[in-house]
Amino acid sequence: MDKNINQTATNQTININTNCPKSSEATGVLFLAPAFLIWGLSPIYWKLLSHVSSIELLFQRVIWSSLFLYAIVLWQGKNDEIKKILKSSSTMMSLAGSTVVLSLNWYLFIWAVNHGQVLQTSLGYYINPLIMVLLGIIFLKERLRKLQIFALFIAGGAVLYYAIGLGQFPWIALTIALSFGFYGLFHKMTSVSSLTGLLVETLILSIPSTIFIVWWQIQGTSALFRVNPSTDLLLVGTNLVTALPLLLFIIGTRRSTMTTVGFMQYLAPSITFLLAVFIYHEPFSHQRLVTFILIWTALAIYSLDSFYAFKKRRVSESSISMD
Repeated sequence: MDKNINQTATNQTININTNCPKSSEATGVLFLAPAFLIWGLSPIYWKLLSHVSSIELLFQRVIWSSLFLYAIVLWQGKNDEIKKILKSSSTMMSLAGSTVVLSLNWYLFIWAVNHGQVLQTSLGYYINPLIMVLLGIIFLKERLRKLQIFALFIAGGAVLYYAIGLGQFPWIALTIALSFGFYGLFHKMTSVSSLTGLLVETLILSIPSTIFIVWWQIQGTSALFRVNPSTDLLLVGTNLVTALPLLLFIIGTRRSTMTTVGFMQYLAPSITFLLAVFIYHEPFSHQRLVTFILIWTALAIYSLDSFYAFKKRRVSESSISMD
């Protein structure tokens, strides 16, 4: 889920109206579903570009996405918001940090997909909501409920079991989860919208990306315009698996409740999981099955606890308003 591109559902849904009408909620799902579908199916797209180096794919993705996002921002008339961000040193420092972890997340996802590790990318995005909870404890001094703590222990046990049972540490999954988690943390501490924030991040990354792509073009080693027309179209189209799902996600979250977004975020890694096992036939041993079962159990506990806490808060707010 290269979902890569966005803040996690936890961060994106802070400003959502929890009393959104049912009709609006249904419309929100119509936008959220294709966003998560694109993220879940994105390994298919990157597999089509497996003949291009992962680092060039990252740079091409950055360049074309920044152009696409800039066009959207111009269309929305948010130039003043961009100027305000560029003039704020503290905001730029925070976005510089989020840019670093975002580029790591994007690169590792592409690399993993094209090196037969799609299953680990799925595991990474399943773990991500729990990583966000852990980061909230460490950096934001957030307090957890008992079931949330229990879910974290189960997730930790799953990672430990994976490492011992397979004799290898799931570093790809954890790095993807941590990088995306820190990306969400940076944005939680920065008061910028997802769209303009991502544009600034891609603009920062586009500087070194453009330099390298131009240099590789001069050296004759760049894939762009040197392989075949289909490769060129796919490279230019990388913005569609980057910016398009983000736009759908932003629209969907504004029309949905936090609970809906929270549950739907598992759609993308579930699709990726099915691709890895049934389409790409990656090894799925007993140890990997147990690991995923433990993670799914942890997520079920965490999600249900969050759902009941949300309902309890809604009832409490309703009682106060009636008084």
